[in-house]
Amino acid sequence: MAASPVPAATPTSAAPVTLTLLAYDSFTPSANIFDAFTNQTGIKVQLALAGDAGELVTKAALTAGKPEGDVLWGVDNTLLSRALQADMFVPYAAPNLAYMDPAVTALVPGHAVTPVDTGDVCINYDIAWFKARSLAPPLTLQDLASAAYKDLLVTPSPLTASPGLAFLLATVAEFGEDGWQAYWTQLRANGVLVVDGWTEAYYTEFSGSSGKGSRPLVVSYGSSPPAEVIYADPPIATAPTAVVLRTCFRQVEFAGILRGTAHAREAQLLLDYLTSVAFQEDLPLTLFVYPVHQAAALPEAFIKHAQRPAAPLQVDPARIAAQRSAWLDEWTTLVLR
Repeated sequence: MAASPVPAATPTSAAPVTLTLLAYDSFTPSANIFDAFTNQTGIKVQLALAGDAGELVTKAALTAGKPEGDVLWGVDNTLLSRALQADMFVPYAAPNLAYMDPAVTALVPGHAVTPVDTGDVCINYDIAWFKARSLAPPLTLQDLASAAYKDLLVTPSPLTASPGLAFLLATVAEFGEDGWQAYWTQLRANGVLVVDGWTEAYYTEFSGSSGKGSRPLVVSYGSSPPAEVIYADPPIATAPTAVVLRTCFRQVEFAGILRGTAHAREAQLLLDYLTSVAFQEDLPLTLFVYPVHQAAALPEAFIKHAQRPAAPLQVDPARIAAQRSAWLDEWTTLVLR
């Protein structure tokens, strides 16, 4: 039976509190974004970064009940079952759930965690690399296994990186629970490169980023092209990378109150702020994800350069919960043997 939602929080009159917000390393909201929250509540927020999302969740699971922080940002739908099985969170029904897509909020019926953003993990390609060789970029996942794209793809590992796990789940969604294994056997024979994390894949091995690696295909995000434009120095008007839309897997990220926190009431207020329009509108140009609050506006640069699939690949969270460990074991045997 799902736990009952915790009533909405009210400010405390106790001594000033500093909350620790645990997050993955690429959690980089605007500087001073929490000043407004502190001004409203008197509660300070300090960030504690803990590696990739997979590492973040693993550490939090090991300290469940005796957490290293108060709120965790960054467990997504590929890792959610691990977090829920570890009983890491205190349920809370944030008022802003009323302003979110019901399909997103339904992913956690007991309110153990709260949706905070959505995005898509997709194959990205280096436009100039393909143009220079008069080679058409791939259109589908199956294309990646063809001889034309031999030794061109790099992906983060599903064992250590959430986008790598999302890519594995995309192949499960595309080829079925009995077909993805044969596909990965084909990818392995076609020279797929597997690295530990997204940063290494994108900035070291991928030819379309600042790292200028040798591989023109990478597992990254549908929002990576606008990031290339916004951070370009010198400025550019057109993204040098693009997305293979038929390869995209939809990610939903969540934040939650860590079980064992001494500041549960204050943590509820922080969750309210993380799902507010003010914070949500900061996300597209800092984390390059989509806000879940439906009243949050998207910036023009994000709208212009981001690519979003109309029908992303998805796997039911219940199937992920039931099969994730088995799928990872199978993947390890097939790809890393």
